[in-house]
Amino acid sequence: MTMLKGTNVPVPAQAVRVELGWRTTPGALDVDASALLLSSGKVRSDADFVFYNQPAHASGAVRHEGKATDGDRVTDTLAVDFSRVEPAIDRIVVAASSDGGGFGRVTGLYVRVVDAASGAETARFESTDATVETAFILGELYLRQGAWRFRAVGQGYSTGLEGLATDFGISVDEPQRAQQPPRPQVSHATPSPSPPVPMTPPPAPSAPPATPVRLTKVTLTKETPSVSLSKQGGTSGALRVNLNWEVRKQFKGWGAKLGRAVAMHADLDLDLCALFELTDGSKGVVQALGNSFGSLSRPPFIHLDGDDRSGALSTGENLTVNLDHKDRLRRLLIFVTIYEGARSFADLHATVTLQPQHGAAIDFSLDECTVPSTVCALALITSNGGDLTVQREARYLVPQRGVSPQRTIDAAYGWGMNWTPGRK
Repeated sequence: MTMLKGTNVPVPAQAVRVELGWRTTPGALDVDASALLLSSGKVRSDADFVFYNQPAHASGAVRHEGKATDGDRVTDTLAVDFSRVEPAIDRIVVAASSDGGGFGRVTGLYVRVVDAASGAETARFESTDATVETAFILGELYLRQGAWRFRAVGQGYSTGLEGLATDFGISVDEPQRAQQPPRPQVSHATPSPSPPVPMTPPPAPSAPPATPVRLTKVTLTKETPSVSLSKQGGTSGALRVNLNWEVRKQFKGWGAKLGRAVAMHADLDLDLCALFELTDGSKGVVQALGNSFGSLSRPPFIHLDGDDRSGALSTGENLTVNLDHKDRLRRLLIFVTIYEGARSFADLHATVTLQPQHGAAIDFSLDECTVPSTVCALALITSNGGDLTVQREARYLVPQRGVSPQRTIDAAYGWGMNWTPGRK
């Protein structure tokens, strides 16, 4: 159902996917979906903002599922589970922000609400009048007499995602503000009466202020290949690693995400893996081969979510690192191998995204593969005085005849492990 601006429709489903879509063309801008969970028109705290650097609400009600490419179409999706929405929340604002210019350069922008169970489209709103705006409220889910509805909004902001977020009470901390004079501190505590009343207990100590959200995306390049996780705020919680692939040449137009929608080769199987070394000297590998999926609650505190060999998983293969145990980690090498279905990484283009639970997302693209490589080192994470540094590797390796990809990457990085043949 296509809607006009200002109209609304009921949303009877218990769980929905809110999908932002647009066309990708040469020179087109990137677009990001976000959501704000509101109580009486404002967020209760910065935790009520769900976006690329803070991808899940603590309640589980809203989750940023990420982007997918299908030919000339790109989508960015939010999952909403109404059964988990806290009673204080009465409105969920769905927003879009552009990276590097106004929405006038984005074609075919729309938002639609889809029943998560059946896939049926409940509502659709197409934005056609954007010009210089760099952020948009495309729609909102809101409660009316105990039932959820969706309203098409189409309100633009020339101040970008930062301006939109601060309008709803989000505290934003961006690096460019570091040179500005600090804002005066305002106390919201109730002042003590004067003169003081005898026997009045002292006020309870105030909680430390929440860390403001950071909207900056961190992109690693050959010129700036490394970044500190602590400087980006990613010091605890889960660090999620995702690898996104697209066909570059002969299969042009057939997008494929790692482990899903692999239309170019029905039997293509790419494996996301990690070599680890802990501070106690123990070493090992996390990979689907040999069912070495790891664990988040015990060493090595690294877990591979699963092995998607059929393309059925919507988010592809993901690797997660438990940063709450980062002091136990000495180094971690994230790499990818071709298990079957192709002889090399040629004709494939990849983007690596490391998403800390707290802090800015870190991403980088791989260079074009020009050698017969079946294993690629993606990123090296090393411990440095309690901090973790992410180093962009983007290094294609060519195994010698009879040598496995795992042995090849071990030799290149000096892990010194003993390898035996393994199967899935």
